[in-house]
Amino acid sequence: MLDKREFYINGQWVLPANARDFDVIDPSTEKVIGVIALGDQADTDAAVAAAKAAFESWSVSSKNDRLGLLKRILKTYEKRSEDVAEAISREMGAPIDMARTQQAGSGPWHIEAFIRTLNDFEFERVLGPHAPNERILYEPAGVCALITPWNWPMNQIALKVMPALAAGCTMVLKPSEIAPLSAMVFAEIMHEAGTPPGVFNMLNGDGAGVGTQLSVHPDVDLISFTGSTRAGALISKNAADTYKRVHLELGGKGANIVFSDADDKAVKRGALLCFNNTGQSCNAPTRMLVQRDRYDEAVATAAAVANACEVGPASKEGRHCGPVVSRLQFDKIQNYINAGIEEGARLVAGGPGLPDGIESGYFVKPTVFADVSNDMKIAQEEIFGPVLSIIPFDTEDEAIRIANDTPYGLTNYVQSQDGAKCDRVARRLRSGMVEMNGQPRSAGSPFGGMKASGTGREGGVWGLEEFLEVKSISGWAD
Repeated sequence: MLDKREFYINGQWVLPANARDFDVIDPSTEKVIGVIALGDQADTDAAVAAAKAAFESWSVSSKNDRLGLLKRILKTYEKRSEDVAEAISREMGAPIDMARTQQAGSGPWHIEAFIRTLNDFEFERVLGPHAPNERILYEPAGVCALITPWNWPMNQIALKVMPALAAGCTMVLKPSEIAPLSAMVFAEIMHEAGTPPGVFNMLNGDGAGVGTQLSVHPDVDLISFTGSTRAGALISKNAADTYKRVHLELGGKGANIVFSDADDKAVKRGALLCFNNTGQSCNAPTRMLVQRDRYDEAVATAAAVANACEVGPASKEGRHCGPVVSRLQFDKIQNYINAGIEEGARLVAGGPGLPDGIESGYFVKPTVFADVSNDMKIAQEEIFGPVLSIIPFDTEDEAIRIANDTPYGLTNYVQSQDGAKCDRVARRLRSGMVEMNGQPRSAGSPFGGMKASGTGREGGVWGLEEFLEVKSISGWAD
């Protein structure tokens, strides 16, 4: 069993002030694979103090120094990529091949993108030709608390740590206590890459403890949080009294609009994307809206995709669905599946209970409901599991109305071979992102949503600017 009780504070691995052990569970086996410590106020204070002390020098470091550090982190990460993948696979259940490519692979993808962004970013600019002696400066926001989730651990760590470093901020990272092992590998990477002491700190803890302590701490200037909408609201309230900047990347209930003229692979592509990462993605297309004359065909195709999805342990190589992350998550998804049946949706694939032949582990059957109305619980609330709801529509206006009829606004999807229609619909969808015809967004594209899906953007120049303050200076001499 792994003993991972230490925290990384001020460039050193240190023991917690008070030992509060927390077991790390392998969701494929339900067995304890490691133990971490949950931090308390003394640990939080020490990490924030280290970041505050380091800010004085790191905040005035040169762009070349920051670029050099990001490049060293990239090189070190690439050497440790397999360690990252194995940690993610064991702690949150991503199948090992998927953990290597998508999960661990997201780290260098984002680091390289932020190297390009930083290289091209101008931190000092002239206001305009009408004001040649007025300067606009982009300066680091200060000490940042970075709170990351369990579902895409390295993706979210890279999307927060890299722009914070590039901006000249110092930070305290609190990963999810459910999936902390990959973050500890990342802290080792940061140390080996030569990150100055105090610039990057990491401690484990739960939301009620360390999460709240960081949210209210007077020496934390900015919070970047990814997680549930409920937790995001609490963090915003906790941060209000100290006027912190708060950036939130929260839940989603993406609509995938399949028009009659969509290509033949649109439904299969959408179902597979819904089931990717065992449905544990905030941007998953969990509502499939299908034009009436393709509806029956789409239901049959989606059911076939779900029935063909193999379910197995994370340690097994190949393409299959792994477990969901925890017993709590498993029970939550089962409750939603039962709610869909009780509300009258037509179950066409999957359903409640463990898959056939599996007796332990947090495994969920890939599930498809047809004849769903958008006011049902399974259509309105984020399930965060491999559950797809299919809803019919007749007209373009009706599809847009259904898609927008949700508290969330993260990612929507459009499938049509009519380019003008795609563009027209994308403009009217109330979401921070729209993906069309299976075309993924590019590196450096902004990630974030509207409404209950959060505030702010991650990735590219938008992600860097989230960690910067803007200063206007008149009478500039040179």
